[in-house]
Amino acid sequence: MDSEIPKAVVDVSRFMGGERPTETKDYIMQQTMIRVKDPMKSLEFYCDVLGFRLVMYREFPQWEFNVYFVAPANVADIPGTPEDQWKYCMNFPGCIELTWNYGSEKSDGAVYNTGNGDATGTQDGQKIKGGFGHIGISVPDVYAACERFKKLSVTFTKTPNSGGMKGLAFVKDPDGYLIEILPQGPMITQPVDCDGIAVDGGVGYKDNSK
Repeated sequence: MDSEIPKAVVDVSRFMGGERPTETKDYIMQQTMIRVKDPMKSLEFYCDVLGFRLVMYREFPQWEFNVYFVAPANVADIPGTPEDQWKYCMNFPGCIELTWNYGSEKSDGAVYNTGNGDATGTQDGQKIKGGFGHIGISVPDVYAACERFKKLSVTFTKTPNSGGMKGLAFVKDPDGYLIEILPQGPMITQPVDCDGIAVDGGVGYKDNSK
């Protein structure tokens, strides 16, 4: 019955209208930072699999960590000097900052908690519901992208036709962080996905944070 379905009761309409505060008109959502165990494996995933480019990096041996900024940039647009790369990066919306703490690559197993029903780093070994959920990547064709990901041996937690929400997918990066694969247009479906699951199969919804 409809009465059993929770209803959204918060009116958020005012946040979709009106001008931004004048002081914030040039603000950019520039980056999300995640810690990674092995920078080479992470760079291979984000650059070779997702097609991002390394637009800037900084090394801080005195503090034993490096940062690598990746983004869906055109190689020809990336400046040649560190100073110009910094400016380019800080003005590029939606970068991902991969932070590597020296020595983490030598650890056995997972190092960082992904926030989605993950027991990594907990003292009692119990899974926790963290605040981080996923990074979202939109593509022209979700099904074609997932066929390619499968050929590249990417780990899926949801293929396009599995689960209750059809036409989108979730894959994992080398550290287990979830990457949502979304269409750049309408949420369309295809009869069969990369795992051979029919669009009318794979019913149900799984909340990975639980």
